[in-house]
Amino acid sequence: MQNDVRKLREDQGLSQGDLARQLAVSRQTINAIETGKYLPSLPLALSIGRFFSKKVEEVFHDDER
Repeated sequence: MQNDVRKLREDQGLSQGDLARQLAVSRQTINAIETGKYLPSLPLALSIGRFFSKKVEEVFHDDER
């Protein structure tokens, strides 16, 4: 599963720590999501989508995109 979290975060000029604070998770969690080492829970994925004003499937997608 691929995601656009890093691109979306960088486009807004946010650090991993900034995004982590906004989502009430650790910076390490954001790093693990961005590098594909961790798939977020559904509630966290929804929160990420809402934060970036995107649908979950616009942020997280399979390799065929």
